[in-house]
Amino acid sequence: MTDNVYNKEDITEKYREAGRILKIVRAEAADMIRVGNSLLEVAEFVEKKTIELGGKPAFPCNISRNQEAAHATPKAGDQDVFGNDMVKLDLGVHVDGYIADSAITVDLSGNSDIVKASEGALAAAIDLMKPGISTGEVGAAIEEKIRSYGLNPITNLTGHGLSQYEAHDNPSVPNKHVEGGVILKEGDVLAIEPFATNGTGLVHDGSWAEIYSLIKKKPVRLPAVRNVLKQVEAYRELPFAKRWIESDKLDFSLIQLEKAGILHSYPVLVESAGGLVAQTEHTVIITRDGCEVTTK
Repeated sequence: MTDNVYNKEDITEKYREAGRILKIVRAEAADMIRVGNSLLEVAEFVEKKTIELGGKPAFPCNISRNQEAAHATPKAGDQDVFGNDMVKLDLGVHVDGYIADSAITVDLSGNSDIVKASEGALAAAIDLMKPGISTGEVGAAIEEKIRSYGLNPITNLTGHGLSQYEAHDNPSVPNKHVEGGVILKEGDVLAIEPFATNGTGLVHDGSWAEIYSLIKKKPVRLPAVRNVLKQVEAYRELPFAKRWIESDKLDFSLIQLEKAGILHSYPVLVESAGGLVAQTEHTVIITRDGCEVTTK
């Protein structure tokens, strides 16, 4: 659902402002990722600092470790602390629905080559970004760079388009070579996010989820479930964290809303062979003769 009330210049500036906020928050949060520090404190810092600076979270702060590739965020009251982990910090900021999406990997595990592969793949992809390039060509560059390190790209995860209040829009940007693909054009906004691993290069759904999003509104009968749905509606279609919702029947309500097709859950994504995963991500706007990176 979009609010088509802004002109092109206004929209571009909102994307830029979201990126400016994200860069400040990302830098400060990265400094907090140290052995013994609290995951929940980092996530809450990201989300509160985003609001203090004039933005809103586009999705819950993702802190995925080691074999976790994405969709991990601390639960309410989480006591977990960082160990010798490979830590993915993935954060999103929106200004009036216009999103900046970026991720870095902070390596506390001593496997910097995996991080370098992901970072190099992102740089190679950004070098190609311009009108007329195909997403298939971008994917080929990502795959080639990661494999040059003797590692594998995660091939069933992709980058994605961004639009107002849509954190995962078309087109998909593969992390491997594909024939054809979508031809990019001026004005497209995309999040490019290579994932590198020393595992097999595939992820599967884990057994837990702390992130949800609203699919469609439907009437619900039970008061407790209605209360949760009312809170959820404030986030529109953007993902939200379970810990953001207040209810003494939260688990029950979320189950009912998911069964009714009102909510979608995002299980933590885990590397299928248990390999370590690194992720690096920037948001780009395709310009007349190249691209503008809003999160760099």
